[in-house]
Amino acid sequence: MRAQVLTTAFLFVVAVYILLPVWWMVVSATKSAADLFDTPGLWFGGDLHLAGNIDRVMSQDGGLYSRWLLNTLIYSGGGALGATLLAAMAGYALAKYPFRGRGVVFAIVMGAVLIPAPLITLPLYLLESRLGLLNTMWGVLLPCMVSPFGVYLARAYAEAAVPGTLLEAGRIDGAGELRIFFTVGIRLMAPALVTLFLFQFVAIWNNFFLPMMVLNDQALWPVTLGLVKWHGIRTGFLRDAVVTGALISIVPVILAFVSLQRFWKADLAAGSVKL
Repeated sequence: MRAQVLTTAFLFVVAVYILLPVWWMVVSATKSAADLFDTPGLWFGGDLHLAGNIDRVMSQDGGLYSRWLLNTLIYSGGGALGATLLAAMAGYALAKYPFRGRGVVFAIVMGAVLIPAPLITLPLYLLESRLGLLNTMWGVLLPCMVSPFGVYLARAYAEAAVPGTLLEAGRIDGAGELRIFFTVGIRLMAPALVTLFLFQFVAIWNNFFLPMMVLNDQALWPVTLGLVKWHGIRTGFLRDAVVTGALISIVPVILAFVSLQRFWKADLAAGSVKL
């Protein structure tokens, strides 16, 4: 009983620690720029300015925030979808197709997982400069479609969740390898792929360093880069716009988690093969 109480208390403290910044953001988004520092940080001010703050964010700099938000959706959605598909195909192949050098390939993938992303930013910048991808959406999208951790996760899950007998049954029925992958393998790997998609979606959504390196045109910036630009402006009061913009930017991430959580199911292959 004492252990349960201590565990519950510990988890409560952790939950408060995690949710406190979110609560501060929600409260601060309802304040004017002057009230941000003149009122208690964790409670509402005298008047609610949320609607006015949202309107200011959407109209600031000719409505540039809406473009930043759309760009972020394109980078995150497109990059996460591409990374998930490529990782699923690579992980499935490593798990189900024996070929010469498979262990070496997997070792290289594992080595790539251990390399911090900032270390490859400069070589990536030089490569994109040679290919003419700087200051283009592809300059952000293409690197985001490569996920060594996704390949590792897809390989581990495919090895455990996709029965070889089920694939053999598909081959006996005359199905090709691509058809088997897209109709059988990818469905059985759905929980891992949804997890990978969400991880990659959030990582790209919060990405700042790569867009900063390759994008000069403000019309191509994501939300993260745009809010930092607003925060750096010393003339005028944009602090309320920055906080409100940050609050708006987390809404799509929450919606993505809520809408995709139903795909997290276990034992999708249960009963598919008669032993």
